[in-house]
Amino acid sequence: MSLTRRDFARSSALTGAGVALAGSVGALASAPGALAATDTESTGRGPADPHDGVGYGPLVPDPDGILALPAGFSYRVITHSGRTRLESGEFTPSHHDGTAAFPGPRGTTLLVNNHELKGPRAGWDHPVPLTEGLVYDPAASGGCTVVEVRPDGRVAEWVGIAGTSTNCAGGSTPWGTWLTCEENSDKAGVNGMTKDHGYVFEVDPADRRANRDPEPLKFFGRYDHEAVVIDPRRGHAYLTEDASGPNGLFFRWTPPEDFAYGPGKFRDLADDAGRLQAPRCHDSGGTFVDDLSRATKTGTVYGVDWVDVPDRDARTVAVRRQFADGDVTRARKLEGMWWGDGGAYLVSSYAREESPVQHDGQVWFYDPRRRTLTLKVLLGVNPDPSEDGALDGPDNITVSPYGGLVLAEDGEGISHLFGATESGRTYPIARNELNIGTGEAPEYSEFTGVTFSPDGRTLFANIQTPGILLAVTGPWKRQRK
Repeated sequence: MSLTRRDFARSSALTGAGVALAGSVGALASAPGALAATDTESTGRGPADPHDGVGYGPLVPDPDGILALPAGFSYRVITHSGRTRLESGEFTPSHHDGTAAFPGPRGTTLLVNNHELKGPRAGWDHPVPLTEGLVYDPAASGGCTVVEVRPDGRVAEWVGIAGTSTNCAGGSTPWGTWLTCEENSDKAGVNGMTKDHGYVFEVDPADRRANRDPEPLKFFGRYDHEAVVIDPRRGHAYLTEDASGPNGLFFRWTPPEDFAYGPGKFRDLADDAGRLQAPRCHDSGGTFVDDLSRATKTGTVYGVDWVDVPDRDARTVAVRRQFADGDVTRARKLEGMWWGDGGAYLVSSYAREESPVQHDGQVWFYDPRRRTLTLKVLLGVNPDPSEDGALDGPDNITVSPYGGLVLAEDGEGISHLFGATESGRTYPIARNELNIGTGEAPEYSEFTGVTFSPDGRTLFANIQTPGILLAVTGPWKRQRK
């Protein structure tokens, strides 16, 4: 049922300035340099005060030059592209991206790790191996691996799916599987591909047989997918698109009536099953909002109506181009998502000249019950990305079991993992110290795949280039608000 402008105005009057959210990140406001006013030119950047009682203290440089962490914390390399090997003997593939952790048998942790590899296999030193029975398109270089971390510390890794392209953020399901998303929509015959791309695939980390003969879940649409989450109560899937010219879209997929979820059940659905829709947002006065970058103040709330996608498989026109100006609400660099607190957190990594207002990062919360989007985090444009403590370009996101959010930075200059408390104070968790550039022109890869272990004791994250999966442990504690 559509949320009308009258409904939204009434709900805004009842809730005041914004929507009250319950849970660990209900009142989250902003990260360093985020704006509590309407001036997106303001920055006020700098690291959190180490004496304000938030976080775990300053970061200590790593003598091994990989990961700076607070005192008392340590990391372990789980996989390293070109160094560690799969069960089959090939090297771990490169360019780690979206990751999720699942409880495995006998106390193990199962991690599904995307590999964001685009184009022909010859272009990469370590593409995802073409394991028999697990290949969608033998010309494509991407896919994902499953990593088993055992209680005694031993690690095993194998292919979950191969022959897909540019596997980016993805998302886990309530029934314990992984949805791996292609952030590339090349058709067969383009860039050497033999099949169409731009789809979502399901991978079961606990059942290797279930992953044989991979099939795209075409009902989710064909476009440059980033992330996906599933509403465990209502059954909707929410998806993000990372694209520009025009800016990409946030999607909702509604399952067919009486559809029963579970491992492998998606394979039973027709390519046009359910309804794929894009948002049309409006403010409390009923004014249409063309792009989420219009919001210049945390706490901004937009009502959301949903508009059907005409041709979800984009046979002749890309999905985002099937809508005219005024039809839907767009956003630049829609990236990671995480389900928590009864809704979906989604990231717009940054916006530049292609958006109405520039910023260096937004985090929105979609409340499916109220059908509203609320701006929780807003980073002003970073004037000096090389400065430690300045933040820009949040990407992957997770809800922390210790309160607030944890975000992986994919901006310019230095890269961090950082946390944000419920009241908006921020703190560093890690800094990438692996220089893949030169001494004169240092370069630091983005962080990806931030996720906690099922027991909450370990934070997993990736350094995308060359591809390193890390496990961080230490004296975690619940953060002050």
